[in-house]
Amino acid sequence: QVQLAESGGGLVQPGGSLRLSCAGSGTVFNVATVDWYRQPPGKERDWVATITGGEVTNYAEFVKGRFTISRDKASKTVYLQMSSLEPEDTAVYYCHLKFMTDYWGQGTQVTVSS
Repeated sequence: QVQLAESGGGLVQPGGSLRLSCAGSGTVFNVATVDWYRQPPGKERDWVATITGGEVTNYAEFVKGRFTISRDKASKTVYLQMSSLEPEDTAVYYCHLKFMTDYWGQGTQVTVSS
């Protein structure tokens, strides 16, 4: 089984930066593909970035050049480093893993506002 827990969200001004963390448990976590999704208020949940067990990455077009996904297998953590944040990035950010079924964290709120 897998457990996921996001942290690191908060309030930041436009142009600022935040680093989100997804702490995982379970034996499969470090070899599994892990994703970040986000859901703006009143809108659909959208895919943001992916990192494989071999640390190959992929990004949604709207975050390329601004966000970086990475992982630290020693601490069983996947990160999302966000820079040049805009009000449109305001959303609840979720960590996701698929192994037989879909696993989701509880989400962490990111608010970009002056």
